[in-house]
Amino acid sequence: MLATARSAWKIPDLRKRITFTLLMFLIFRLGAHVPVPGINVAQIKEFLQTGTLFGFFDVISGGAFKNFTIFAMGIMPYINASIIMQLLTVVIPYLERLSKEGQEGRKKITQITRYGTVVLALIQATGMSFFLTRQQGILVNPSPTTLAVIVISLTAGTTFLMWLGELITEYGIGNGISLIIFAGIVSRLPSGIYTVMEYLRAGTTSIASVALFAIIAVLVIAGVVAIQEGQRRIPVQYAKRVVGRKMYGGQSTHIPLKVNQAGVIPVIFAMSILLFPTTISAWFPANKFAQFMNTFFDPRSITYMIMYAGLIIFFTYFYTAVTFNPQDVAENMKKYGGFIPGLRPGRPTAEYIDRILTRVTLAGAIFLAFIALLPNFVMGLTGLNIYFGGTALLIVVGVALETMKQLESHLLMRNYQGFMSKI
Repeated sequence: MLATARSAWKIPDLRKRITFTLLMFLIFRLGAHVPVPGINVAQIKEFLQTGTLFGFFDVISGGAFKNFTIFAMGIMPYINASIIMQLLTVVIPYLERLSKEGQEGRKKITQITRYGTVVLALIQATGMSFFLTRQQGILVNPSPTTLAVIVISLTAGTTFLMWLGELITEYGIGNGISLIIFAGIVSRLPSGIYTVMEYLRAGTTSIASVALFAIIAVLVIAGVVAIQEGQRRIPVQYAKRVVGRKMYGGQSTHIPLKVNQAGVIPVIFAMSILLFPTTISAWFPANKFAQFMNTFFDPRSITYMIMYAGLIIFFTYFYTAVTFNPQDVAENMKKYGGFIPGLRPGRPTAEYIDRILTRVTLAGAIFLAFIALLPNFVMGLTGLNIYFGGTALLIVVGVALETMKQLESHLLMRNYQGFMSKI
Protein backbone atom coordinates (compact mmCIF):
# COMPACT_ATOMS: atom_id res chain seq x y z
CA MET A 1 0.00 0.00 0.00
CA LEU A 2 2.79 2.44 0.90
CA ALA A 3 4.70 1.52 -2.27
CA THR A 4 1.58 2.23 -4.35
CA ALA A 5 1.10 5.61 -2.66
CA ARG A 6 4.77 6.55 -3.28
CA SER A 7 4.55 5.54 -6.94
CA ALA A 8 1.33 7.52 -7.40
CA TRP A 9 2.86 10.64 -5.82
CA LYS A 10 5.67 10.62 -8.42
CA ILE A 11 3.19 10.98 -11.30
CA PRO A 12 2.12 14.66 -11.74
CA ASP A 13 -1.50 13.93 -12.68
CA LEU A 14 -2.03 11.56 -9.75
CA ARG A 15 -0.22 13.93 -7.39
CA LYS A 16 -2.65 16.64 -8.46
CA ARG A 17 -5.63 14.35 -7.78
CA ILE A 18 -4.31 13.32 -4.36
CA THR A 19 -3.63 16.96 -3.42
CA PHE A 20 -7.15 17.94 -4.50
CA THR A 21 -8.63 15.15 -2.35
CA LEU A 22 -6.61 16.27 0.68
CA LEU A 23 -7.74 19.88 0.18
CA MET A 24 -11.38 18.72 0.11
CA PHE A 25 -10.73 16.85 3.38
CA LEU A 26 -9.41 20.10 4.85
CA ILE A 27 -12.55 21.99 3.79
CA PHE A 28 -14.69 19.21 5.29
CA ARG A 29 -12.89 19.42 8.63
CA LEU A 30 -13.08 23.23 8.66
CA GLY A 31 -16.83 23.06 8.02
CA ALA A 32 -17.17 20.55 10.87
CA HIS A 33 -16.24 23.39 13.26
CA VAL A 34 -18.72 26.02 11.94
CA PRO A 35 -21.59 26.05 14.48
CA VAL A 36 -25.27 26.34 13.59
CA PRO A 37 -26.67 29.69 14.83
CA GLY A 38 -29.03 29.66 17.81
CA ILE A 39 -27.72 26.44 19.48
CA ASN A 40 -26.28 26.08 22.98
CA VAL A 41 -23.43 23.65 22.22
CA ALA A 42 -22.67 22.89 25.89
CA GLN A 43 -26.26 21.76 26.50
CA ILE A 44 -26.45 19.54 23.42
CA LYS A 45 -23.16 17.83 24.35
CA GLU A 46 -24.70 17.02 27.73
CA PHE A 47 -27.83 15.62 26.09
CA LEU A 48 -26.08 13.32 23.63
CA GLN A 49 -25.47 9.72 24.70
CA THR A 50 -23.53 6.96 22.94
CA GLY A 51 -26.56 4.65 23.01
CA THR A 52 -28.86 6.94 21.05
CA LEU A 53 -29.34 7.22 17.33
CA PHE A 54 -27.86 10.73 17.55
CA GLY A 55 -24.70 9.18 19.01
CA PHE A 56 -24.44 7.05 15.86
CA PHE A 57 -24.80 10.20 13.73
CA ASP A 58 -21.94 11.73 15.71
CA VAL A 59 -19.66 8.79 14.80
CA ILE A 60 -20.48 9.03 11.09
CA SER A 61 -20.15 12.84 11.00
CA GLY A 62 -16.76 12.80 12.73
CA GLY A 63 -17.95 14.60 15.88
CA ALA A 64 -19.77 17.35 13.94
CA PHE A 65 -23.13 16.43 15.50
CA LYS A 66 -21.85 16.72 19.08
CA ASN A 67 -20.77 20.29 18.32
CA PHE A 68 -23.92 20.77 16.21
CA THR A 69 -22.13 22.35 13.27
CA ILE A 70 -23.47 22.83 9.74
CA PHE A 71 -22.25 19.30 8.90
CA ALA A 72 -24.10 17.78 11.88
CA MET A 73 -26.23 15.45 9.72
CA GLY A 74 -23.20 14.42 7.70
CA ILE A 75 -23.79 12.59 4.44
CA MET A 76 -26.40 10.19 5.90
CA PRO A 77 -29.35 11.67 3.90
CA TYR A 78 -27.42 10.96 0.67
CA ILE A 79 -26.69 7.39 1.79
CA ASN A 80 -30.36 6.87 2.66
CA ALA A 81 -31.46 8.35 -0.68
CA SER A 82 -29.03 6.06 -2.56
CA ILE A 83 -30.29 2.97 -0.70
CA ILE A 84 -33.92 3.92 -1.37
CA MET A 85 -33.11 4.41 -5.07
CA GLN A 86 -31.48 0.97 -5.25
CA LEU A 87 -34.55 -0.61 -3.69
CA LEU A 88 -36.95 1.33 -5.93
CA THR A 89 -34.97 0.32 -9.03
CA VAL A 90 -36.11 -3.26 -8.44
CA VAL A 91 -39.76 -2.24 -7.90
CA ILE A 92 -40.39 0.62 -10.39
CA PRO A 93 -40.06 -0.36 -14.10
CA TYR A 94 -39.07 3.20 -15.17
CA LEU A 95 -36.07 3.24 -12.81
CA GLU A 96 -35.16 -0.30 -13.87
CA ARG A 97 -35.09 0.84 -17.52
CA LEU A 98 -32.92 3.82 -16.58
CA SER A 99 -30.42 1.54 -14.80
CA LYS A 100 -30.02 -0.47 -18.01
CA GLU A 101 -29.56 2.55 -20.34
CA GLY A 102 -25.85 2.95 -19.63
CA GLN A 103 -24.20 6.28 -18.87
CA GLU A 104 -27.24 8.48 -19.62
CA GLY A 105 -29.51 6.36 -17.46
CA ARG A 106 -27.06 6.50 -14.56
CA LYS A 107 -26.89 10.30 -14.88
CA LYS A 108 -30.68 10.55 -14.52
CA ILE A 109 -30.67 8.23 -11.50
CA THR A 110 -27.90 10.34 -9.93
CA GLN A 111 -29.97 13.48 -10.52
CA ILE A 112 -33.03 11.91 -8.86
CA THR A 113 -30.82 10.79 -5.94
CA ARG A 114 -29.62 14.38 -5.48
CA TYR A 115 -33.19 15.69 -5.28
CA GLY A 116 -34.05 12.87 -2.89
CA THR A 117 -31.06 13.81 -0.71
CA VAL A 118 -32.25 17.43 -0.39
CA VAL A 119 -35.79 16.31 0.47
CA LEU A 120 -34.60 13.79 3.08
CA ALA A 121 -32.17 16.31 4.55
CA LEU A 122 -34.96 18.89 4.82
CA ILE A 123 -37.28 16.40 6.55
CA GLN A 124 -34.55 15.19 8.90
CA ALA A 125 -33.42 18.73 9.76
CA THR A 126 -37.02 19.80 10.44
CA GLY A 127 -37.70 16.82 12.70
CA MET A 128 -34.40 17.34 14.51
CA SER A 129 -35.10 21.03 15.06
CA PHE A 130 -38.59 20.44 16.48
CA PHE A 131 -37.16 17.68 18.69
CA LEU A 132 -34.59 20.10 20.11
CA THR A 133 -37.36 22.54 21.08
CA ARG A 134 -38.53 19.91 23.63
CA GLN A 135 -35.15 19.99 25.39
CA GLN A 136 -34.60 22.75 27.91
CA GLY A 137 -31.77 25.16 27.21
CA ILE A 138 -30.55 23.75 23.87
CA LEU A 139 -32.12 26.48 21.72
CA VAL A 140 -31.03 30.00 22.70
CA ASN A 141 -34.25 31.51 21.35
CA PRO A 142 -36.92 28.92 20.30
CA SER A 143 -38.67 31.16 17.75
CA PRO A 144 -39.89 30.23 14.23
CA THR A 145 -37.05 32.29 12.72
CA THR A 146 -34.43 30.39 14.74
CA LEU A 147 -35.95 27.04 13.70
CA ALA A 148 -35.94 28.12 10.03
CA VAL A 149 -32.26 29.14 10.25
CA ILE A 150 -31.35 25.78 11.86
CA VAL A 151 -33.25 23.78 9.20
CA ILE A 152 -31.70 25.74 6.32
CA SER A 153 -28.18 25.50 7.81
CA LEU A 154 -28.36 21.73 8.33
CA THR A 155 -29.87 21.09 4.87
CA ALA A 156 -27.31 23.36 3.19
CA GLY A 157 -24.49 21.58 5.05
CA THR A 158 -25.58 18.14 3.82
CA THR A 159 -26.08 19.44 0.26
CA PHE A 160 -22.61 20.99 0.33
CA LEU A 161 -21.09 17.69 1.50
CA MET A 162 -22.86 15.87 -1.35
CA TRP A 163 -21.37 18.38 -3.83
CA LEU A 164 -17.96 18.02 -2.18
CA GLY A 165 -18.14 14.24 -2.53
CA GLU A 166 -19.00 14.47 -6.22
CA LEU A 167 -16.06 16.84 -6.76
CA ILE A 168 -13.71 14.33 -5.12
CA THR A 169 -15.10 11.53 -7.31
CA GLU A 170 -14.56 13.60 -10.47
CA TYR A 171 -11.26 15.38 -9.77
CA GLY A 172 -9.74 13.37 -6.92
CA ILE A 173 -9.06 9.73 -6.10
CA GLY A 174 -11.72 7.24 -5.01
CA ASN A 175 -15.44 7.54 -4.26
CA GLY A 176 -16.02 10.99 -2.79
CA ILE A 177 -19.00 10.13 -0.58
CA SER A 178 -17.22 7.13 0.95
CA LEU A 179 -14.05 9.18 1.50
CA ILE A 180 -16.00 11.88 3.37
CA ILE A 181 -17.37 9.25 5.76
CA PHE A 182 -13.85 7.80 6.00
CA ALA A 183 -12.40 11.22 6.88
CA GLY A 184 -15.08 11.80 9.53
CA ILE A 185 -14.38 8.48 11.26
CA VAL A 186 -10.58 8.73 11.04
CA SER A 187 -10.68 12.27 12.46
CA ARG A 188 -11.83 10.76 15.77
CA LEU A 189 -8.68 8.62 16.02
CA PRO A 190 -6.47 11.26 17.72
CA SER A 191 -9.11 11.92 20.39
CA GLY A 192 -9.41 8.14 20.94
CA ILE A 193 -5.65 7.82 21.45
CA TYR A 194 -5.72 10.80 23.81
CA THR A 195 -8.52 9.14 25.82
CA VAL A 196 -6.45 5.96 26.19
CA MET A 197 -3.45 8.03 27.33
CA GLU A 198 -5.66 9.75 29.92
CA TYR A 199 -6.85 6.37 31.19
CA LEU A 200 -3.23 5.25 31.57
CA ARG A 201 -2.25 8.48 33.31
CA ALA A 202 -5.19 8.26 35.71
CA GLY A 203 -4.48 4.60 36.47
CA THR A 204 -7.96 3.41 35.42
CA THR A 205 -6.43 0.96 32.96
CA SER A 206 -3.15 -0.90 32.54
CA ILE A 207 -0.57 -1.18 29.78
CA ALA A 208 -1.48 -4.87 29.43
CA SER A 209 -5.12 -3.95 28.65
CA VAL A 210 -4.02 -1.41 26.03
CA ALA A 211 -1.64 -3.97 24.48
CA LEU A 212 -4.44 -6.57 24.38
CA PHE A 213 -6.72 -4.00 22.74
CA ALA A 214 -4.06 -3.22 20.10
CA ILE A 215 -3.53 -6.94 19.33
CA ILE A 216 -7.29 -7.50 18.97
CA ALA A 217 -7.56 -4.43 16.71
CA VAL A 218 -4.79 -5.68 14.39
CA LEU A 219 -6.32 -9.17 14.20
CA VAL A 220 -9.77 -7.77 13.47
CA ILE A 221 -8.43 -5.47 10.73
CA ALA A 222 -6.68 -8.47 9.14
CA GLY A 223 -9.95 -10.43 9.32
CA VAL A 224 -11.93 -7.56 7.78
CA VAL A 225 -9.46 -7.29 4.89
CA ALA A 226 -9.64 -11.06 4.29
CA ILE A 227 -13.46 -11.09 4.25
CA GLN A 228 -13.74 -7.90 2.17
CA GLU A 229 -11.43 -9.38 -0.45
CA GLY A 230 -12.80 -12.93 -0.17
CA GLN A 231 -14.88 -14.29 -3.05
CA ARG A 232 -16.21 -17.56 -4.44
CA ARG A 233 -15.35 -17.88 -8.12
CA ILE A 234 -17.77 -19.85 -10.29
CA PRO A 235 -16.04 -21.00 -13.52
CA VAL A 236 -17.72 -19.97 -16.79
CA GLN A 237 -16.88 -21.23 -20.28
CA TYR A 238 -17.91 -19.39 -23.46
CA ALA A 239 -18.60 -21.47 -26.55
CA LYS A 240 -16.85 -20.64 -29.82
CA ARG A 241 -19.03 -19.00 -32.47
CA VAL A 242 -18.25 -17.65 -35.93
CA VAL A 243 -19.59 -14.23 -36.97
CA GLY A 244 -18.67 -13.50 -40.57
CA ARG A 245 -15.00 -14.36 -40.88
CA LYS A 246 -14.20 -13.84 -37.20
CA MET A 247 -14.39 -16.34 -34.37
CA TYR A 248 -15.64 -15.20 -30.94
CA GLY A 249 -15.72 -16.93 -27.56
CA GLY A 250 -13.87 -20.01 -26.48
CA GLN A 251 -12.28 -18.37 -23.42
CA SER A 252 -12.72 -19.31 -19.77
CA THR A 253 -13.65 -16.80 -17.08
CA HIS A 254 -15.47 -16.77 -13.75
CA ILE A 255 -18.29 -15.10 -11.79
CA PRO A 256 -16.87 -13.58 -8.56
CA LEU A 257 -19.37 -13.89 -5.68
CA LYS A 258 -18.08 -11.71 -2.83
CA VAL A 259 -18.35 -13.08 0.70
CA ASN A 260 -19.50 -9.67 1.93
CA GLN A 261 -21.78 -8.77 -0.99
CA ALA A 262 -23.88 -6.26 1.01
CA GLY A 263 -21.01 -4.25 2.50
CA VAL A 264 -21.82 -2.29 5.65
CA ILE A 265 -25.46 -1.54 4.74
CA PRO A 266 -27.03 -4.36 6.87
CA VAL A 267 -25.20 -3.12 9.99
CA ILE A 268 -26.44 0.45 9.42
CA PHE A 269 -30.03 -0.75 8.88
CA ALA A 270 -30.00 -2.97 11.99
CA MET A 271 -28.39 -0.31 14.18
CA SER A 272 -30.86 2.37 13.04
CA ILE A 273 -33.85 0.14 13.84
CA LEU A 274 -32.60 -0.94 17.29
CA LEU A 275 -31.44 2.51 18.38
CA PHE A 276 -34.65 4.21 17.25
CA PRO A 277 -36.78 3.08 20.30
CA THR A 278 -34.21 4.40 22.80
CA THR A 279 -34.07 7.69 20.91
CA ILE A 280 -37.88 8.03 21.03
CA SER A 281 -37.93 7.06 24.72
CA ALA A 282 -35.56 9.97 25.42
CA TRP A 283 -38.51 12.28 24.66
CA PHE A 284 -40.33 10.98 27.74
CA PRO A 285 -37.59 10.16 30.29
CA ALA A 286 -39.94 10.02 33.32
CA ASN A 287 -42.28 7.44 31.76
CA LYS A 288 -42.18 3.80 32.97
CA PHE A 289 -42.53 2.58 29.38
CA ALA A 290 -39.46 4.65 28.45
CA GLN A 291 -37.49 3.08 31.30
CA PHE A 292 -38.55 -0.39 30.13
CA MET A 293 -37.47 0.41 26.56
CA ASN A 294 -34.08 1.65 27.74
CA THR A 295 -33.56 -1.55 29.74
CA PHE A 296 -34.80 -3.86 26.98
CA PHE A 297 -32.71 -2.16 24.27
CA ASP A 298 -29.56 -1.81 26.36
CA PRO A 299 -26.62 -2.62 24.00
CA ARG A 300 -24.98 -4.70 26.75
CA SER A 301 -28.00 -7.01 27.23
CA ILE A 302 -28.19 -10.51 25.71
CA THR A 303 -31.62 -9.74 24.19
CA TYR A 304 -30.23 -6.74 22.33
CA MET A 305 -27.26 -8.71 21.00
CA ILE A 306 -29.49 -11.54 19.72
CA MET A 307 -31.85 -9.09 17.99
CA TYR A 308 -28.91 -7.14 16.57
CA ALA A 309 -27.27 -10.26 15.11
CA GLY A 310 -30.61 -11.54 13.74
CA LEU A 311 -31.40 -8.24 12.02
CA ILE A 312 -27.92 -8.05 10.47
CA ILE A 313 -28.24 -11.57 9.03
CA PHE A 314 -31.75 -10.77 7.71
CA PHE A 315 -30.72 -7.49 6.05
CA THR A 316 -27.59 -9.10 4.56
CA TYR A 317 -29.75 -11.63 2.72
CA PHE A 318 -32.33 -8.98 1.84
CA TYR A 319 -29.86 -6.46 0.41
CA THR A 320 -27.92 -9.16 -1.46
CA ALA A 321 -31.17 -10.37 -3.04
CA VAL A 322 -31.99 -6.81 -4.11
CA THR A 323 -28.59 -6.02 -5.65
CA PHE A 324 -27.70 -9.41 -7.18
CA ASN A 325 -30.17 -11.40 -9.28
CA PRO A 326 -28.96 -14.92 -10.26
CA GLN A 327 -31.69 -15.18 -12.90
CA ASP A 328 -30.40 -12.09 -14.74
CA VAL A 329 -26.82 -13.41 -14.57
CA ALA A 330 -27.90 -16.78 -15.99
CA GLU A 331 -29.88 -15.10 -18.81
CA ASN A 332 -26.96 -12.87 -19.78
CA MET A 333 -24.61 -15.86 -19.85
CA LYS A 334 -27.05 -17.78 -22.07
CA LYS A 335 -27.44 -14.78 -24.36
CA TYR A 336 -23.69 -14.57 -25.05
CA GLY A 337 -23.08 -18.32 -25.21
CA GLY A 338 -21.68 -18.79 -21.72
CA PHE A 339 -22.26 -21.79 -19.49
CA ILE A 340 -21.03 -23.31 -16.25
CA PRO A 341 -19.30 -26.66 -16.96
CA GLY A 342 -21.62 -29.54 -16.13
CA LEU A 343 -24.79 -27.39 -16.04
CA ARG A 344 -27.35 -26.52 -18.68
CA PRO A 345 -27.84 -22.79 -19.43
CA GLY A 346 -30.95 -21.06 -18.07
CA ARG A 347 -32.84 -22.22 -14.98
CA PRO A 348 -30.35 -24.90 -13.76
CA THR A 349 -27.56 -22.31 -13.91
CA ALA A 350 -29.64 -19.73 -12.00
CA GLU A 351 -30.51 -22.28 -9.30
CA TYR A 352 -26.86 -23.29 -8.94
CA ILE A 353 -25.70 -19.65 -8.62
CA ASP A 354 -28.49 -18.96 -6.13
CA ARG A 355 -27.49 -21.99 -4.03
CA ILE A 356 -23.82 -20.93 -3.94
CA LEU A 357 -24.79 -17.31 -3.21
CA THR A 358 -26.94 -18.40 -0.25
CA ARG A 359 -24.04 -20.30 1.34
CA VAL A 360 -21.50 -17.54 0.73
CA THR A 361 -23.88 -14.86 2.03
CA LEU A 362 -24.37 -16.82 5.27
CA ALA A 363 -20.63 -16.62 5.97
CA GLY A 364 -20.63 -12.89 5.22
CA ALA A 365 -23.72 -12.29 7.40
CA ILE A 366 -22.23 -14.13 10.39
CA PHE A 367 -19.00 -12.17 9.97
CA LEU A 368 -20.89 -8.84 9.92
CA ALA A 369 -22.81 -9.81 13.06
CA PHE A 370 -19.54 -10.76 14.80
CA ILE A 371 -17.86 -7.48 13.86
CA ALA A 372 -20.90 -5.45 14.99
CA LEU A 373 -21.00 -7.16 18.41
CA LEU A 374 -17.23 -7.09 18.85
CA PRO A 375 -17.08 -3.76 20.80
CA ASN A 376 -19.04 -5.29 23.69
CA PHE A 377 -16.58 -8.18 24.01
CA VAL A 378 -13.52 -5.95 23.56
CA MET A 379 -14.67 -3.57 26.31
CA GLY A 380 -15.35 -6.56 28.57
CA LEU A 381 -11.89 -8.07 27.98
CA THR A 382 -9.79 -4.91 28.16
CA GLY A 383 -11.91 -2.74 30.47
CA LEU A 384 -11.40 0.21 28.10
CA ASN A 385 -14.59 2.24 27.82
CA ILE A 386 -13.89 3.57 24.32
CA TYR A 387 -15.85 3.25 21.12
CA PHE A 388 -14.36 0.46 19.01
CA GLY A 389 -17.17 0.36 16.46
CA GLY A 390 -17.33 -2.54 14.04
CA THR A 391 -19.36 -0.42 11.61
CA ALA A 392 -16.71 2.30 11.58
CA LEU A 393 -13.97 -0.30 11.14
CA LEU A 394 -15.75 -1.91 8.17
CA ILE A 395 -16.19 1.48 6.49
CA VAL A 396 -12.59 2.57 7.06
CA VAL A 397 -11.04 -0.69 5.82
CA GLY A 398 -13.44 -1.01 2.87
CA VAL A 399 -12.86 2.57 1.68
CA ALA A 400 -9.08 2.27 2.10
CA LEU A 401 -8.99 -0.94 0.03
CA GLU A 402 -11.21 0.54 -2.70
CA THR A 403 -9.14 3.73 -2.90
CA MET A 404 -5.87 1.78 -3.19
CA LYS A 405 -7.40 -0.34 -5.97
CA GLN A 406 -8.27 2.84 -7.87
CA LEU A 407 -4.73 4.13 -7.40
CA GLU A 408 -3.34 0.84 -8.73
CA SER A 409 -5.66 0.98 -11.75
CA HIS A 410 -4.52 4.55 -12.51
CA LEU A 411 -0.88 3.45 -12.26
CA LEU A 412 -1.51 0.43 -14.50
CA MET A 413 -3.27 2.59 -17.10
CA ARG A 414 -0.37 5.05 -17.20
CA ASN A 415 2.14 2.21 -17.55
CA TYR A 416 0.19 0.94 -20.56
CA GLN A 417 0.14 4.46 -22.03
CA GLY A 418 3.92 4.73 -21.61
CA PHE A 419 4.39 1.35 -23.28
CA MET A 420 2.18 2.35 -26.24
CA SER A 421 3.97 5.67 -26.69
CA LYS A 422 7.31 3.85 -26.92
CA ILE A 423 5.90 1.62 -29.65
